[in-house]
Amino acid sequence: MEVSWLNALYGGLLIGLAAAVLLLTYGRILGVSGIIGGIVGGIGGFRKSEVFWRVMFVLGVLAGGFLGAHLWPDNFARIKTETDFLRLTLAGLLVGLGTSMGRGCTSGHGICGIGRLSPRSIVATCVFIATGMLTVAALGR
Repeated sequence: MEVSWLNALYGGLLIGLAAAVLLLTYGRILGVSGIIGGIVGGIGGFRKSEVFWRVMFVLGVLAGGFLGAHLWPDNFARIKTETDFLRLTLAGLLVGLGTSMGRGCTSGHGICGIGRLSPRSIVATCVFIATGMLTVAALGR
């Protein structure tokens, strides 16, 4: 499947728009791990007054992916994995631990943090990218 550069541009614009709307309406940074953590009482603490918008954001992300995959199936990659459920669960927990230790995830640091010229976010994003490159090199993929 060939992905047009326009698809990437549209996706980036939508992510930027979502980040701007969240910042302007709620004064919050778009960081998915923090948004989900706020729902379950993890990262950033638990505030009942903020649960609604967080749940709506997560539902919107899921609904957008579902609708996009059904309306434009050629623009979505089909990923098949042979990894068992236990390994996938462990990987997810490790990602959650890493986002907690890094005080944010790729969306928070990479999109919003760099946009705000945050030195911490620039360093964190460089570490994310370097770790990803090293992982791919180590796995030989």
